[in-house]
Amino acid sequence: MSQSQPPSSATTRRRFFTQAGAGVALLALAPGVRLAELAVAASDDEPVTDAHRWGLWVDTSRCASGCDACVSACNDEHGLTGMGRPETDAQWIRKVDLKDETTGREVSLPLMCQHCEEPPCVDVCPTGASFRREDGIVLVDKHICIGCRYCMMACPFHARSFIHEDLSGQKTHSPRGKGVVESCTLCVHRVDENRAPACVDACADAGHHALVFGDLNDAQGPLASALAREETDELRSDLKLNTAVRYSGV
Repeated sequence: MSQSQPPSSATTRRRFFTQAGAGVALLALAPGVRLAELAVAASDDEPVTDAHRWGLWVDTSRCASGCDACVSACNDEHGLTGMGRPETDAQWIRKVDLKDETTGREVSLPLMCQHCEEPPCVDVCPTGASFRREDGIVLVDKHICIGCRYCMMACPFHARSFIHEDLSGQKTHSPRGKGVVESCTLCVHRVDENRAPACVDACADAGHHALVFGDLNDAQGPLASALAREETDELRSDLKLNTAVRYSGV
């Protein structure tokens, strides 16, 4: 299928800039919040481990064309205020319409960070700002991101955004900063509170139920059960990234 709009291995040892400090931008992040802390513990009592691997199933047969409930919920949850410039505005999740040029069949689907098991963004990051938690969630530590945007070039899903503007009114659970890269976090703050990502709840509230969130390692859980009975695909499966987001009907 072709898109009607442009899309907005072993882990290699990273090379660190010996003089990275010279290029670090000053960040205006939410007070007292360090995203790196989210890599350590899901709660005060339960550290993050690889016992879980969080992911999503997208049933495109239920995803309504023209519906942007998931996008709006993400924007509200993380304070992603648009600046009126689609080419540079932050998009942690976006709707994409696909059309099969042979059959004419069309589908609509949400596209976001795929939370790969072998994330190219992590491989190319020179400072370690892009990292993968033990439970599979891929994040950006904006305190050490130098804005080189190598990760944006490496991501085959065009799922990362660069912050060009000064920011205000940030959410303490989702720190952001001018001059750094950001992307979908699977609403890690909600996951650590045993809640589903905002996009999943919004899709259910809209009556579509096109998004199922869960633990890929839990064979009896809603996500693994759905994947066991449904035919699903990874986007860019040829890259062998073992993504945590799977799609039906693509």
